[in-house]
Amino acid sequence: MGDPGRTMRRVDAVVGLTARLAVRSGRRRRPAPAVDRDLRLTVAEVRAEAPDVVGLTLAGPGPLPAWRPGAHLDLVLPSGLVRQYSLCGDPLRRSEYRIAVRRVGAGSTEVHGLRAGDPVTVRGPRNAFPFVAAERYLFLAGGIGITPLAAMARAATTDWRLVHVGRDRASLPLSSGLDPARVSLRPDNEHGGPASAGELLEGWTPGTAVYCCGPPPMIDVVRRAMLAGHPFHAERFSPPPIRGGRPFVLDVDGVAVPVPADRSALDAVLTVRPEVPYSCRQGFCGTCHVPLLAGETEHDTAGPGRIALCVARAAGESVRIGL
Repeated sequence: MGDPGRTMRRVDAVVGLTARLAVRSGRRRRPAPAVDRDLRLTVAEVRAEAPDVVGLTLAGPGPLPAWRPGAHLDLVLPSGLVRQYSLCGDPLRRSEYRIAVRRVGAGSTEVHGLRAGDPVTVRGPRNAFPFVAAERYLFLAGGIGITPLAAMARAATTDWRLVHVGRDRASLPLSSGLDPARVSLRPDNEHGGPASAGELLEGWTPGTAVYCCGPPPMIDVVRRAMLAGHPFHAERFSPPPIRGGRPFVLDVDGVAVPVPADRSALDAVLTVRPEVPYSCRQGFCGTCHVPLLAGETEHDTAGPGRIALCVARAAGESVRIGL
């Protein structure tokens, strides 16, 4: 039998040599180049998906960055506004991106004014609503909330059902392109009002992942009804209400700006600096992230030395920011 100590000394020598080579290799390696997130695309097609919903196909000169269901684009509009729209097309079609937009405000009104041939700039794709493997899926879409769920339904390789709710059938775009045997349309005007949690979750069984995209009241009622410990994934149209917040003060270039308990730092900043850019209001797009010069925050998503004005709150009485 060989000497165990001698064998271990050889192993240690090999490990040490490997570590030294790895360090040297790292020193010689060039830093990873910065990624240009701005893509210059062209509106290839404009199509009416519903009376107040327009579908856009955006094309580029070559293969576009890959994406997975649940991903969204930041669309930079001609006015400078930036808005997020879920990708609803086929991830395998690398020559184009598809989005569908309901007219509900200034940004979406600009989108509805785009025409085939117009140039647009997008950033992304990014994914704040990832689609994960599950035994079964129940997709719950509220109106235009169908956009990320349509891509998920087409990509699902296991059993799935989709319930699409809205004020009337004309307000339910995109779901007609999915397997009709798996899709239930539930217009409010045909069922006496909004669906209850029991109606939305009818037939749900343990092991079924629930994906819900729509207005906050719909998400909240489903979330409260879900059994604890079972997979529930949601994406909101708008920021959730602030509950249990404490008031604090923002120091903005020497100006003390009070932030009430039920408002965001972004809301307060906009009262004195209305030009401050923002977009998603939910902490993930990065548009309203600014330097944090003093103080600490809680529930922040911006990273060290930054503050996400739309979601962060001071951990103490005040914070100082740079604009």
